[in-house]
Amino acid sequence: MLADGSVQRSLRLSGETDQAAGVKRTILLLQGHPSWFWGELADELGRRGWRVLKVHFCLADRLMWGRREAITYRGRFRDWESWLRAYCVRENVSEILYFADRMPYHVGAQNVGRLLGISCRALEFGYLRPDWLTFERNGMGRFSHFPKDPDVIRRLADITPEPAMVPRYTHIFSTEAVFEVSYNLLLSLGRPLYLRYNADRPYWPAIEYLSWLPVLATEKRRLRQAKEIETWLIDKKVPFNLIALQINTDYQIRDNSPYNDLKEFLSETLSSFARHAPKDRHIVVKIHPLDNGLHMWFQRVARYARRLGISDRVHVIRGGDLTVMLQHTKGLVVVNSTVGLHGLRNGCPVCATGDAVYRLPGLTHMAGLDSFWTAPEPVDPDWFKTFRRALSRIQVKGSFFNPEGRRVAIAEICRRLDSGEADLPDWADVPPQRVSISAV
Repeated sequence: MLADGSVQRSLRLSGETDQAAGVKRTILLLQGHPSWFWGELADELGRRGWRVLKVHFCLADRLMWGRREAITYRGRFRDWESWLRAYCVRENVSEILYFADRMPYHVGAQNVGRLLGISCRALEFGYLRPDWLTFERNGMGRFSHFPKDPDVIRRLADITPEPAMVPRYTHIFSTEAVFEVSYNLLLSLGRPLYLRYNADRPYWPAIEYLSWLPVLATEKRRLRQAKEIETWLIDKKVPFNLIALQINTDYQIRDNSPYNDLKEFLSETLSSFARHAPKDRHIVVKIHPLDNGLHMWFQRVARYARRLGISDRVHVIRGGDLTVMLQHTKGLVVVNSTVGLHGLRNGCPVCATGDAVYRLPGLTHMAGLDSFWTAPEPVDPDWFKTFRRALSRIQVKGSFFNPEGRRVAIAEICRRLDSGEADLPDWADVPPQRVSISAV
């Protein structure tokens, strides 16, 4: 019996022997991606002889895990780190793995890992898209250990093979949507059973899903409008900049940028544009395809534009061909979205105003927003290829949703865990520094 009243059970998926009989190290899986990936990863680890432990926090965790054994943490969040510390010592945990590195329970696990010398690794959607996953020590963004020194990055690239950038493991959007909706409905339905669970969500799932109704009702019209604006800009050779929005509640905004939310980013960016961009320059604000509409970006951006006197030069779209727009824009502004990497790949000047792994001299504009509108720093294509090759060290080819992509990714993750292979050599592993980036 554990301190929070739950019953301890360890997962022995294959070859149920203890460590003295030759079982490999013990790995603890915390909250995983809302798909079958986590369970299949556990199965493969077990087949390879790992002793696998799993902690649930909510009903969604439990049901997506299936019939595999696990334990549930029902204690208060403030007691989580002390509970986890005692649990890891007792179970001789050597690895902790989680999805979403800034989820509060996972931040606590990183603290415990540092204290006890346990390796913590984050698994996330890839920096490289579309069919890559990030498998990185501790965390991403400003918490990444990936180096910032160009000389170290070049040295790292020299010992890294060229990544396979041809997409192999695609999936349809409905597959992703079904898992996401199922997970969040289970989270809502199971709330009475997990009253102390800290989901760290600004909106309750029911509110988020209801907010999609007007979005879906106007989708065809918005897509048609986006195509019309895109065609007009390109056919008429209208000079324009592009802003690619992210999800407002994403940890990349909350924990990896100088902004509390995207409203601050938009206000700052449009104000700079109004003051410093050429008077014939237009700007397109592209809404993230998974934005739920709660922040009413069409109306909000229109208010900003009226206040700044630039309404005739500001366009908001939901849809459009991102690649085509990147090939024609004068420059892309993001907080830290992976769209920035897409822009660099297309030779598009990029200004990243938040903590981005790719925010480096020779890749992105480093002089601030005010000069970006008239003198954007160009992308060095050879340097980008070198950077991308080095970045692939913390990437795994595969997918959370495509079955073959899951199999390939899980095999590579297990290979790295089996070998004890570090994400980065010691000379390239740089302790993260929290840096506040000035946009001007």
